[in-house]
Amino acid sequence: MRSLDWFCVLINCEYRLECAILASKLPDYSHNIAIMTYEIVLALTTFAFVSSVTPGPNNLMLMTSGANFGFRRTVPHLLGVSIGFSVMVLALGVGVAGLFALVPQAWVVLKLVSVAYMVWLAWKIAHAAPPKAREAGGRPFSFWQAAAFQWVNPKAWAMALTALSAYAPLPGLAGVVVVSGVFGPINLVCISLWVLIGQGMARFLTGRARLRAFNWTMAALLLASLYPVLTAHIH
Repeated sequence: MRSLDWFCVLINCEYRLECAILASKLPDYSHNIAIMTYEIVLALTTFAFVSSVTPGPNNLMLMTSGANFGFRRTVPHLLGVSIGFSVMVLALGVGVAGLFALVPQAWVVLKLVSVAYMVWLAWKIAHAAPPKAREAGGRPFSFWQAAAFQWVNPKAWAMALTALSAYAPLPGLAGVVVVSGVFGPINLVCISLWVLIGQGMARFLTGRARLRAFNWTMAALLLASLYPVLTAHIH
């Protein structure tokens, strides 16, 4: 082997040795990253529970449905909310939210549609059929109606955007999937409690006057939940 070749081999070996020594001196951040990811997921879990179990349009409507139709008939509504919201998180995470950023006027349109639809829902709840008429022809929300409602539900938008922007434990699509996966089961358990509460209240709502008072109260609370939408923009 020529002297020049020997020289190149020596330089290469020396370079690899220096890199190995340098790498051995660098701190290992993998443990810290794992702890940080765990803490973020724990924070995400807490946020998912608190935001899902507190009053909002979904929970008020589910409690009303539980009181009027019982738990079994409300299951499609229940699944529509939970699965529909998880799909909404995925859609926002992969780029739908960016479309609204490009077209700010779309937020105004969304707000107007949300307000109009929720006012209509409040009217429907307030004028829900009494027990006998309900058994004859009343129907709770279907799965697809509940899933579609998430897109005009201001609280659902706020929950999804906050979770994606503040609690995604990983960058890119992986973080979006984690947020959606964490929210799904937690949300389902929390909103089921509201249906059970409504069903439990049904025993006290056997009279027409009590049921009407309950439905009007739920309608008023649903309208009250629009206050943040009317006084602030969705960020």
